[in-house]
Amino acid sequence: MSTIVVCPLASIAETAVRHGAKEMVSLIAEKQDFHRPGVIRAERHLKLAMNDIGFAGTGGLIAPSEAHVAQLIEFVHGWDQSAPLVVHCWMGVSRSPAAAVIAILALHPEEDDAGLAQRLRKVAPHATPNTRLIEIGDRMLQRDGRLIAAMKAIGRGAETDGRASFSIETQQKTSPNS
Repeated sequence: MSTIVVCPLASIAETAVRHGAKEMVSLIAEKQDFHRPGVIRAERHLKLAMNDIGFAGTGGLIAPSEAHVAQLIEFVHGWDQSAPLVVHCWMGVSRSPAAAVIAILALHPEEDDAGLAQRLRKVAPHATPNTRLIEIGDRMLQRDGRLIAAMKAIGRGAETDGRASFSIETQQKTSPNS
């Protein structure tokens, strides 16, 4: 079982070091400049230039796209899972939780969407996954609307100051009696 650690941009270095991460996904505005933590291998750092918007055509902003989701899926399939994967966006509330959920379903398509959404809400009461990323992920991973429905069911997350991080396992833990 592996872990995805979601955090805001402001804490990527501390988060990567504390969790022993070697790989990272950044979902951040195209011209947002930041320093990749030294513990993250350059060749295993995926940068997805996008804004946190729900639809295309918003003057000068880049909406999440199928190309972004395809790159994310390909990247996580190359993750060796020997160490946690850091996934971040500006505040760790919308784009990165959506990416974490998509990553989990790409690795474990047998995962129950509603159960995953409940796990997300439990570890991240503040998460409000980006609806466009969720819709694209649902379609590309052939979830047949289950992922969209599951995210709608947990609703909008609680207010946050943008400093909240969380970890989520890539596969639901099973009890020894299951």
